[in-house]
Amino acid sequence: MALMGALGLGIYEAPPAPSRSFPVYFQDGEVVYPQFAYPLRKEIVPIFAAALIAFFVPFFFICIFQFRLRSPNHILTTTMGLLKSLITAAVFQVWLKWLIGGLRPHFLAVCQPRLNASDAPSGVGFASIMYDRTICTGDKDQIDDSLESFPSGHSTAAWAGLFFLALYINAQLKVMSAYNPAYWKMILMFSPLLGATLISGALTIDEFHNWYDVLAGAIIGICTALVAYRQTFAAILDSRFNHVLLPRTTSLFMRKPLYGNDDPFGSTHTPFSRGGGWGMENGTGAARETNGTNAV
Repeated sequence: MALMGALGLGIYEAPPAPSRSFPVYFQDGEVVYPQFAYPLRKEIVPIFAAALIAFFVPFFFICIFQFRLRSPNHILTTTMGLLKSLITAAVFQVWLKWLIGGLRPHFLAVCQPRLNASDAPSGVGFASIMYDRTICTGDKDQIDDSLESFPSGHSTAAWAGLFFLALYINAQLKVMSAYNPAYWKMILMFSPLLGATLISGALTIDEFHNWYDVLAGAIIGICTALVAYRQTFAAILDSRFNHVLLPRTTSLFMRKPLYGNDDPFGSTHTPFSRGGGWGMENGTGAARETNGTNAV
């Protein structure tokens, strides 16, 4: 995981790989892509803030649930699952930024193209209206950043961390289970999804990303959260098992027995919620009903 994080950071700092061509003006002087001519504004949610929120908000709730769970193994294994989601999503999206990228909505304002100067590069392509970054006169680092719009790193991090949290809250509070829980549990489960949506949507307000950049980042984050959660717990939505931790059976250098003397379905693997009979010593309500014949 540390090597993956270092790889992602190295790619993030690298300049854009492709040489992208783009038009600026039509032959009549009209701007070809006004959607890339927005002014450069200050980010509403900086990238470091999005990354901190994506990790520390889920980690906070993991710690809060320990008041009842009281399991060092639970907090460590769940945190590792969260980091799996965040790191994998980050590396995935920086590869796409580096090798594909795209123009940010404020690209032309950052580029500050010079077309009328005597030493300005000549256009290429049909009607000679296509150019590359050699016509830009702005700050090099800002130009590099404005050429790497796809996908959104903010959106990727937010959904990788906060969607994982929503799955975790659902499992611990049994929001979607075989009983009717308190309404506040449903609100709490949807709160991380609201947060991820707000972080993603803010990028279209401050014009740091196009809508498709945000959507692609959300898809990446959701996918890594789903896989990381399933690698950590016995199920994603099945309320009987989605709170049950899977043992860390293998690593790069060692292999452990699958369960050993630890019964993953015993009383030591219970959710935070006690509603509907969940987490009781002699049974977990709907979680213990396998054929439905004893359901009331």
